[in-house]
Amino acid sequence: MILFSALVAMGVLIGTAAHLPLPVFLAASAAITAWLLAFGAREGIARLRHR
Repeated sequence: MILFSALVAMGVLIGTAAHLPLPVFLAASAAITAWLLAFGAREGIARLRHR
């Protein structure tokens, strides 16, 4: 069920991205990438502090 939900969500997101203009899609992708990098860095720092 989780795999099915993930595939449906991915299909919706890809379908939505296909209708966006390229500059909007690239800006959104850059924002998501920056957020993920910041989150990963924060989690990595927190993990090092708890050792």
